[in-house]
Amino acid sequence: MGRYSQPLATEFLAATGVQPGWHALDVGCGPGALTVQLVERLGSAAVTAIDPSESFIEAIRARLPEVDVRRGVAEQLPFPDNSFDLALTQLVVLFMADPVAGLAEMARVTRPGGVVGACVWDHAGGGGPLSLFWDAVRGLDPLARDESAFAGSRGGHLVELFESAGMHRLDSSLLSVRVRFESVDEWWEPYTLGVGPAGDYVAQLSNDRRAQLLARCTELLPPAPFDIEGRAWTVLAHI
Repeated sequence: MGRYSQPLATEFLAATGVQPGWHALDVGCGPGALTVQLVERLGSAAVTAIDPSESFIEAIRARLPEVDVRRGVAEQLPFPDNSFDLALTQLVVLFMADPVAGLAEMARVTRPGGVVGACVWDHAGGGGPLSLFWDAVRGLDPLARDESAFAGSRGGHLVELFESAGMHRLDSSLLSVRVRFESVDEWWEPYTLGVGPAGDYVAQLSNDRRAQLLARCTELLPPAPFDIEGRAWTVLAHI
């Protein structure tokens, strides 16, 4: 998903109105798509990142050695109240054990006048970058479970989560990015790596079923080279 998350990070950060001198927190930083953007805008000393995965923590520390990177979860952020001007989480709300608690923690550590933001792919509305893949899957396996039921993935749900977390001065939008692929093989290869729900689904298929799925995807994809669009529900709360 890095090919999509990197351009999304650019659009997401631009929407926040981030200002020089702000101190920012990246919650669920993963391999650092958003963290890198924050460092470029604010400098390493002004950026803190947190993630539950030790492998991601090690990768971020190697990539951005001057950034304060910690291991932890959104629902229990190890920071005092009012520590940050900006607290963001990109493509993470849907994986939080308790999204409302995670967003409430982000609000707690953000100073009055600061901004809390989150974005989630439009899985339920068919606008996520994996939508074509799951359309192909359902054509062969109607009972397959995709990401459409994940938290924040349907229109309006991310707003509901923010409101449940006690935030009400909200701006909601739908960000869009496009990624170019030179061939079907280039598009398909990431699905074979066993990463995320889509990768897990492909990994459990027999060779024959996998070939059938690839053939169906090829039918649905436009002629190469082609662009795949990804749309993300985005909410910004003014604390």
